[in-house]
Amino acid sequence: MNNSFRSCIFSLAILSFILFSSCNRQINSNSSTKSSTDSLAVSSTPAVNQVPVDRLFFLEGQLCQHLRQILQDSKGNLWFGTNVYDIMLYDGDSLTYLTEKDGIGGGRTTAIIEDQDGNVWFGMYQGLSKYDGKSFSNYSTEDGLIDDEIWSLIQAQNGDFWIGTTRGVSRFDGEKFTNFPFQKATVADTNTIYAHDRITDIMEDKDGKLWFGTDGFGISIYDGKGFSFLTKENGLPDNNISKLYQDQSGKIWIGTMFGGLSRFDGKAFTNFTLEGKLEGVEVSNIYGDPEGDIWIAIENSGVYRYDGKAFTNYYKDHNLPTNGILCMYKDQEERFWFGGWGGLFRFENEQFVSVTREGPWEK
Repeated sequence: MNNSFRSCIFSLAILSFILFSSCNRQINSNSSTKSSTDSLAVSSTPAVNQVPVDRLFFLEGQLCQHLRQILQDSKGNLWFGTNVYDIMLYDGDSLTYLTEKDGIGGGRTTAIIEDQDGNVWFGMYQGLSKYDGKSFSNYSTEDGLIDDEIWSLIQAQNGDFWIGTTRGVSRFDGEKFTNFPFQKATVADTNTIYAHDRITDIMEDKDGKLWFGTDGFGISIYDGKGFSFLTKENGLPDNNISKLYQDQSGKIWIGTMFGGLSRFDGKAFTNFTLEGKLEGVEVSNIYGDPEGDIWIAIENSGVYRYDGKAFTNYYKDHNLPTNGILCMYKDQEERFWFGGWGGLFRFENEQFVSVTREGPWEK
């Protein structure tokens, strides 16, 4: 099997996964309609009966097939974003599945953030949803969003929201959406997986510059006046960006789909995968924990921890039962959560434990 054929098969496999996660729900023609509930009721027992009967679990006891996002809000609630189960909420006592009937926009959840006022926002397959502590409000293209299929979401230091979609970038000041005139690099041979204008990740660095990951066009950096670009020509191992993260020293960590992990110090790249320090090329997430360690999730290679000196791998020898971790999060109680194919996992004493509806939830 020659290299070009292998590359073709690999690309088709990734595209199939993205298409599955994007098309597993039928779009609601009324997705832009504002909806709300008087209060968000949380059941006193794990809400297994709230899961629609047509949504099957592939593994016994799992919470969902794919868990993509984890966030603990300032009130201590844990929010989990999934592929086909919309949102799960754990309030410290019980687990509740939230769907469109609860007022949320619906569909695959690719981003969860808490804003400066304590509202929780969800980037979803059917637009943007906001939870104010009592009810949901939903926003779509009918409200000015450039596209309903959201892949990335941040709130910048000045309070503006930046939303990356399949068709580009929207800027939201809390009242009005603006289609941002995004620019991407000129690339001779793009390796786009899903859509040429898809924004895979957005990060604001310590200097206030915005970094945009693209689907095959490297990184676009916006300084408030204009754009600069980082591509394979500058030293990136791959132009298809999956994750951006800035560490405490200011260095930028870059995850890619075909070239593994790199770090950029402002002048030059260190390509850890090309140097053989990590295995696997498809980086699904990069997370910096409160202690300053950096965790990297790589498809079929488990997760790596970088302590500032060396990488340590955690996978099958540490009881990790999945080959695909998508999100990592250490909460206020120092519980370390990992999500991906197979649902939710906890990491304790150098071992992973699968979390079912019964837990383990408490430390």
